[in-house]
Amino acid sequence: MAEKVYECMFIFNANAYAKNPAAAAKAVQDVTETVNGELMASRLWNEQKLAYPINGQRKGVYWLAYVKMESTGVTKFNRACKLTDIMLRHLVVGIDPRLVDTMIAVAKGEAVPGADEPAAEEKPEQETATATEG
Repeated sequence: MAEKVYECMFIFNANAYAKNPAAAAKAVQDVTETVNGELMASRLWNEQKLAYPINGQRKGVYWLAYVKMESTGVTKFNRACKLTDIMLRHLVVGIDPRLVDTMIAVAKGEAVPGADEPAAEEKPEQETATATEG
């Protein structure tokens, strides 16, 4: 099977994250290593109140990561996430190969390739002269 890039969103226990913020990054790295994957980008997304309590927690820390791994490793990846105490929830979604570079650049806070160039169908507006009769 070929390797594919996956977008992963994690919700961490806000109390555990506040005590040790480095634990979140380490947890994502550890889970990725269990499936022999490559962590391409990983960063804090947001900390906010949850829509409903999860395991008695009312606040969560959202963490975004992009992982390259074999498609057969997704099941093992999901299991490793469930066994990690600091993670309340997670979601893994496959990314279209044409979007990978752009999404990783945005996640890393880099300039998006080709963003400065106008689209092919965009053309500068031409001024039209209008005659006024006085």
